[in-house]
Amino acid sequence: MRSSTGAKALFRLVATMAAIAIPLEAGAACLKGINLAGAEFGEGRGTYGKDYTYPSAETIAYFAGKGFNAVRLPFKWERLQPRLGRGFDKAERTRLSDAVKALRKAGMTVILDPHNYAYYGKDRIGSDAVPDGAFADFWQRLAEDYKDDQGVQFGLMNEPYDVTATQWLASANAAIAAIRKTGATNLVLVPGTIWTGAHSWEEERDGGANGTVMLAVEDPANNHAYEVHQYLDADFSGKAKTCERADDAVKALERFTDWLKRNGKRGFLGEFGASADPACLDGLARMTALVGRETGVWTGWTYWAAGDWWPADEPLNIQPTAEGDRPQMAALVAGANPSEAAGSCPALP
Repeated sequence: MRSSTGAKALFRLVATMAAIAIPLEAGAACLKGINLAGAEFGEGRGTYGKDYTYPSAETIAYFAGKGFNAVRLPFKWERLQPRLGRGFDKAERTRLSDAVKALRKAGMTVILDPHNYAYYGKDRIGSDAVPDGAFADFWQRLAEDYKDDQGVQFGLMNEPYDVTATQWLASANAAIAAIRKTGATNLVLVPGTIWTGAHSWEEERDGGANGTVMLAVEDPANNHAYEVHQYLDADFSGKAKTCERADDAVKALERFTDWLKRNGKRGFLGEFGASADPACLDGLARMTALVGRETGVWTGWTYWAAGDWWPADEPLNIQPTAEGDRPQMAALVAGANPSEAAGSCPALP
């Protein structure tokens, strides 16, 4: 356990770094980004501006100005496509497109993130109500909209959880095939099941381990990476303010890095986050430093989270306050700019 004196010293160091507002150094990692939440808020289709929102120009400018070069953009599938197998809602399609354009204009890579946990409403992908063909249709339509911009990446789905790896593999392969049918060669980010945790990637479960089953991903363009998430609290959920398992979180990323190397694969850290507790800040810095050192297999990271509508007292939130940066910002900067030389980013076809 870190001593109180050491914790105070670390906190003072991080606070000082936050005040300096050191920019994220280009090239230390491929993508150094942020999840800008808001478009996935609310239940059902909801009402724009009341139940959900997209990132404001001010928020985009803030994170671009801090040197972040990527945004994972969560949104709801059923809002964009109110009826399975049918065309997109025109207004929602425009809102999503406008957000992507604003982010790209700011020089940021955009990761499209249907934030549905492998569900459409209350029905799971792969069920009779939402067959794999419906999921493939959604991605074929979305890929058609963004296939001409390699600065847009396709995150297949946020955190599938109550589906076996074998079932999820079939759904993922159907979506990838549909994406490639459009001629799109964009990078596809493929999650596993069980919330795609790095800590459980090779854990045997009913239907097999992600680390075994998901090796059978079929991608005609051979341009995909495996997306994992990793939090630092007791159950790795990211729901607590404390980070008693920070060491375990770092070790989980180390094991996943080894898995990538053994299998000749690439990975992406799509979600990780923690409070301003000193142990959390230390863990965040170590996690981003690890990805920065291993850019031969990692394509980057996006912190969870920020966004215009997050409550100010949400522990993981790094949306700036009236007083300026939050302490987590400096920890991310410190980890993203390690003193040791970083590797080169993996070549993207």
